[in-house]
Amino acid sequence: MAIVVNIDVMMAKRKMSLNELAVKVDITPANLSILKTGKAKAIRFSTLEAVCRVLDCQPGDILEYTPEEAPQDKN
Repeated sequence: MAIVVNIDVMMAKRKMSLNELAVKVDITPANLSILKTGKAKAIRFSTLEAVCRVLDCQPGDILEYTPEEAPQDKN
């Protein structure tokens, strides 16, 4: 996927555990784990806002766009 989720980096910088962040953001640890590992297909703006508020960061600190390589022509 072209979007990389760096919540774990910000959590480490803030010395915050997954469970602590989950409680402060009011999200289940399981759903936060899905988001943290990049397996989520979407994130609500309200959740993104809460994560940014708790981690004192910007959305760009958490989400990163990395272009995927285009498939090579076999001709």
